[in-house]
Amino acid sequence: MSELTLQDWQQQAATLTIEGRAFINGRYVHAISGDTRPTYNPATGEKLADVANCDTADADKAIAIARQTFESGIWADMSPAERKMVLVRWAELIEANADELALLECLDVGKPIADTTGVDVPSAARTIRWTGEAIDKVYEEISATPKGTLSLITRLPLGVVAAIVPWNFPLSTTAWKIAPSLATGNSVIVKPASNTPLTAIRIAQLATEAGLPDGALQILPGPGGKLGAYIATHMDIDGLTFTGSTPVGKQLMEYSGQSNLKRTFLELGGKSPNIVFADADLDKAASMAATAVFYNGGQTCTAGTRLLVEESIHDEFIEKVIQHARDWMPGNPLDPNTTMGPMVDQGQYNTVAEYVQIGLNEGCKLEFGGKAIEVTPGGYYHEPTIFTGVNNQHRIAQEEIFGPVMSVIKFRTAEEAVEIANDSIFGLAGAVWSNNINTAIKVAEQVQVGTMGINNYFGGDITVPFGGFKQSGNGRDKSIHAFDDYTELKTTWIEFE
Repeated sequence: MSELTLQDWQQQAATLTIEGRAFINGRYVHAISGDTRPTYNPATGEKLADVANCDTADADKAIAIARQTFESGIWADMSPAERKMVLVRWAELIEANADELALLECLDVGKPIADTTGVDVPSAARTIRWTGEAIDKVYEEISATPKGTLSLITRLPLGVVAAIVPWNFPLSTTAWKIAPSLATGNSVIVKPASNTPLTAIRIAQLATEAGLPDGALQILPGPGGKLGAYIATHMDIDGLTFTGSTPVGKQLMEYSGQSNLKRTFLELGGKSPNIVFADADLDKAASMAATAVFYNGGQTCTAGTRLLVEESIHDEFIEKVIQHARDWMPGNPLDPNTTMGPMVDQGQYNTVAEYVQIGLNEGCKLEFGGKAIEVTPGGYYHEPTIFTGVNNQHRIAQEEIFGPVMSVIKFRTAEEAVEIANDSIFGLAGAVWSNNINTAIKVAEQVQVGTMGINNYFGGDITVPFGGFKQSGNGRDKSIHAFDDYTELKTTWIEFE
């Protein structure tokens, strides 16, 4: 983790050179139209850079190059051990440029510099290194067949894969997508979120320096509605991976059916339940309850925004949570002491304010926060916010806000807690807090989510799969299971004398 001060980071930001061009065929290029769109610093509202505004012509060019690269075999036919070494060198270059990447992510997204240096950049490097190290250890199969026959079950790359990545964790989520898709031999095109494209643009150059062949990885910044839809319906894209909202994910599935049935994997929204029983370690649970909602300004798909508290401890526990919420008051993201920065842009800032008003209109009690505040002029800052008296049918309990808003719901029994937790269209993550192992495991097994913590929140690392149930998506990021999303299984049946 960096030891730089606020002043150090401000000085680096003042002299930082920001690349905003697309990355196609191993080099930075302007959009064919010459069009650009600005990206802004959410902490100040000031323009950071003019970024290439790619269109369908750029997509056609990049996809054709990706297809040619794949068919040439320069990457796809490389041995897994050789591909591994390219990915490992890439991870090393990310670590060597960690401060630059951390600063880009901080400025572009509004993430606290402590998070980008301590979480986002290390996570991206670790994902790419681990995935590279794993690829030459995934064996193929020979099935049990009758005498005189032999069956080979091999794993083949899909071909050309498109990754549409979100604005809340642009660097680490991009790594989750491109590491396994490249490791398995695909050519990959990344369309970063239009408001946070900078780290994806930068790491593509580092991949080339690491030895990735030209055309194997390309970055197309541009609008999600037009460019994203064009990519999703393109007949020469074989696979699509997406992290983002549930409505957009549903649209992408429709696009798959309207085009070539491209393999489409989705990691979507959440309204995750964080369940606290009276016999839990209440101090630890309260601290993590605040972290589960206010980390990254609540702009986290797994955020534990529904806090379910056993009725007998409700008042006592909420007082503890409020004390911890005070530690999450927004600050300048370039200050290493800041825990929460601004909302990513004006739109998200407005959304949070609208949902706070919705909670008040629904009759919920505002226990803490609830207001926009000014930290740095022009920034989109909002206080951590806690509502009690929430019914699970309230909109603030059912709809993903994607901001620092906690909805507290009481329960009496474990059965009621599970019923409330599962009464959601989402099923991404959750947690249960109890020192009774029987209660904890029983509840954890019954809550319908892809990742469940017992006496922890945000648990897990690159070794375990991540994804959702229900309308939180399909497929899995991370772990060896991610390779399944980017490969086809082929059977070769041999008969011999």
